[in-house]
This record gives sequence, structure tokens and C-alpha cells, in this order.
Amino acid sequence: MVSGENNFAYIDGSNLHKGINELGWDLDYRRFRVWLREKYSVQNAYLFLGLIPRYKNLYAYLQEAGFILVFKETVYDLDGKAKGNCDADLVLQVVKDSYENRFDKAVLATGDGDFACLVQFLKERNKLKIVLAPDNKKCSILIKRINAPITYLNELKQKLAQK
Repeated sequence: MVSGENNFAYIDGSNLHKGINELGWDLDYRRFRVWLREKYSVQNAYLFLGLIPRYKNLYAYLQEAGFILVFKETVYDLDGKAKGNCDADLVLQVVKDSYENRFDKAVLATGDGDFACLVQFLKERNKLKIVLAPDNKKCSILIKRINAPITYLNELKQKLAQK
């Protein structure tokens, strides 16, 4: 950790949750938040989620763990599956914070290739600290091609998994 840095994390909640669960383990969000602070000097950690009222206890837990929740209204597809696509909200928040010079470096937690242009934007401006992806297979080639620093969370399962 570089002391004195003011880094912000921007987390694609759905990508992180689904990616880790598909790998067969559950992320301990409290440990993850502490790790972000200690490893990458993350002062503010924004977690972008679709808002589903029945998960209010989960949202309270995430806030208590130190995340700033940013909600997107959900819609439901024909099968009744909730969709709360937060990609544009996350990109807009990062770009806004970057232009307002609110952070030193950004930590992006996603493997979604839709964010490749954001990774490129931050890298070109020397504002990217790291990309955190669930694992190598769940990180888009579009992000890998940028040659941005990437950490695969599956390699940290022992440290970040729920016990």
C-alpha cells in the first residue's frame, strides 16, 4: 500500500457476485473491503447494484462493511429475471470523479468487456491502479488486450472467501 493515496474502487456488483459464485465460492465482502483499503489505499468503494427490495438486509450488510451503494432500478425480463444494468452508471461516475480529480487512481472490479473503453481511458490518463476480475476465464479479452494490470480474485480465494 502506498500511504497517502486517495484511491476509489468502482465495483460491478453483478459481475463480481456472479463471477465468484460460478467459481464455487462466496466472497466475504467485509474482508474484501478491508483488503481494498490495505492493498490499494481505497478510501471510497462504490458498489453498483440493481435494487431489489427483498435484499434490503444484504444492502445493510454491504453498507456496514464500508461500501457506498449505488442502485439502479431493476426491470424484469420475460422469464421474471431481474436486470439492473449498471454499466453506464459506473462509467459515468468514474469519468465524473476523474474529471473532478476526486481520486488518485481507480480500482475497477469487473471482468466485463463493456468496460474496456473505461480501462483504456483511465490507463491513458495514468488514473488506473488495477482491474480486479473474478478469474482469467471471466475477464474479457477486450480488457486483457489493453495491457492493464489485472489481479484475478480467484487466486486470493484463501484470503477473501467466506469461512
